Amino acid sequence: MPNNSKTLQYHLQEVKQGNRCFENAFQSVSRMVLESKIEKVVVNGKTTYDFSIFREGSKHVIGMYDEINSFVSYVKDAAEGGSSKEMAFVLVGEPGNGKTFLVEFLAAKYRGFLSIDKNRKYTFKFLNLDKVGNYGKINTIESQTYEDPMILAMSLFENPDQNKEYLAKQIGFSDKEIDQLYDNYRPLGACSSYILSDIRNYTDGNMDEVLNYIEIIPVPLTESLGTVTGKYPAKDKITSSSVDLLGEESIQRLLHITDTNNPYRFDLRRGALARVAGGGIHFSDEIYKNKKDLVQVYLGVIQNRNIEIDGYKWPIDTLIVATSNNSEFHRFLSEKEEAPIVDRCRICYVSHNTNYKLQGELTGYAIGSETRTTLNQENLHQDPNLNYASSIAVVLSRLPRSEKLTPVETMKLAAGEVAGEKSIKTLAEVIDTLNQDPEIINRFGQKGLGQRNLGRAIQLLIESSETNEGECMFAYDIFRSLDRIILDYVTDANDRAKYLEDLKIAKGLYRERIMTEMFNAYMDEPYAIRKDVMNYVNMIIGIDAENLGPDKMWKYKDPQTAELKALKIDERYINSVEERLGLKSEEQRESFRTSIRKIYGQKISVDPDYDFMDNLELVKAVTDVRLKSDIAGAGSLIGALANRTNEENQKLYDRMIATMLEKLGYCKTCAQKTIEYFCTQEDEK
Repeated sequence: MPNNSKTLQYHLQEVKQGNRCFENAFQSVSRMVLESKIEKVVVNGKTTYDFSIFREGSKHVIGMYDEINSFVSYVKDAAEGGSSKEMAFVLVGEPGNGKTFLVEFLAAKYRGFLSIDKNRKYTFKFLNLDKVGNYGKINTIESQTYEDPMILAMSLFENPDQNKEYLAKQIGFSDKEIDQLYDNYRPLGACSSYILSDIRNYTDGNMDEVLNYIEIIPVPLTESLGTVTGKYPAKDKITSSSVDLLGEESIQRLLHITDTNNPYRFDLRRGALARVAGGGIHFSDEIYKNKKDLVQVYLGVIQNRNIEIDGYKWPIDTLIVATSNNSEFHRFLSEKEEAPIVDRCRICYVSHNTNYKLQGELTGYAIGSETRTTLNQENLHQDPNLNYASSIAVVLSRLPRSEKLTPVETMKLAAGEVAGEKSIKTLAEVIDTLNQDPEIINRFGQKGLGQRNLGRAIQLLIESSETNEGECMFAYDIFRSLDRIILDYVTDANDRAKYLEDLKIAKGLYRERIMTEMFNAYMDEPYAIRKDVMNYVNMIIGIDAENLGPDKMWKYKDPQTAELKALKIDERYINSVEERLGLKSEEQRESFRTSIRKIYGQKISVDPDYDFMDNLELVKAVTDVRLKSDIAGAGSLIGALANRTNEENQKLYDRMIATMLEKLGYCKTCAQKTIEYFCTQEDEK
């Protein structure tokens, strides 16, 4: 006889008091996600929701806002009894865009959620079956599909009214509570039902005695056992069979069981579905790669939520999530007779990440958190510009060409930055137009260099002799690696040509960043350019101020420090910057100033630390003006750094190298290589 804490009555009392819960898989996952913090975010000009549970941990999901929103609304709909509960959720997209990572992250979170006592899933096992007879040496039998004890309680008597009466009188559930419990009613599986019937017959229907044969146990959460969260990867056509999913007749059990009608002769745990049937998540990787008859099995399972063998049924409670790549999915769609299966799936098209700022975090994953070493086991330094160079190069390849926006404008708007006169509305229009295309691959962000390609490029960078000899991953070398990856791995000629063109644009952006870095190094200050850009912005705000005296001194409150600051308005500086921006007439200048003031008004109220450094044209103009006024043009700085025959030039070079090493995060190798690159005319726009 089980001890008190393992009896069915104890479990039912715990559910009644709210210490344990009885809910289906959809309700559990939905509660897990919706109990986390939810924030509103703007993505590509549209407001959407961000669920903090997907952003927790050192290696979490990055971006994927639309996909996560689709998943959450699907699970919520199923939890509320909508049509989604008879569907599977399928993520379709290009390889290397994070589909499998998202599902495995969700599964890990779900296991963590169920490990909390209040959320834990329970099941039952039958004891002392040797007394009942017909079971040979099989003494105890666990529910094969990890059925909830509440499902057992709803089936203790053959008459449903007697079950309700038992729950009301013996446990104390109210009529309303019983109705709520019965919302999740499903019959017992074939073998549990058969064994319970055997026990009832043996005890002449005495319920107190029947309960002595039942013990309540927690469902194991071991990942490697595939319980609660299980993965079924697509296998080749010869070795895969429905046995892997459903289970099969067990020879070992037949040696003990004399009654051939006993459904326990089928070993369901041999299949992947039974192990997650007690409120778990079943992950089918590359579902459409499976052979047809296996996908047909999935159709039955998805629609009826039953494991069926030889007419016996085992109802299951499982959230089914699957992935597929575009080409397999298209091949499957082209076979018209497979329409019922796609009809049973909620398809979610997963795009690549198109926000270069978020890509910075993904690039961090690709580079790795561990300290990299050379072949001689020396520590490998990372160029401070490596992440930026890699991120913009791969993101540009994912952005489709548009007549309304240049690639750089699209990239900046997709990251929520300012792109000159172009607004986020334009990007939203471009995305809407592209997303009307019936060919999925032509939609926004659906094509491009994936995370695996970036990983391969970083591998090439690390294995190169220059990297090993210099003991540094120099940023400019990533372009050479990506070039190699495009030539080796991109098969379509048009795509290859586009990606190589995108690589050139990325090099141009890298060049502009290096100009800024060189100026900061020259000024011996990490944020020299940022200061000058903000000086220009503050000057054009203060130029029309009423309290501006003849000395052109303007006092203003710094939004970052809330201190009162004084600034001398230098009209020559303002005019020089605007000349560099190509603003000739007074109207053009005034229009540009108005747009900057407008941006200032919008951004500073939300983010006091906003610094206009995303406005590349303005940053470039300020850099050029300062280089020209301070050192008679960038050309002469290049000349001074390139020609170090006299002592003064050598001193300048040494001082800049020292600043780069001490304040800007460079090592000797990448500092020298960056100055060398600055001194060449490569990638000048």
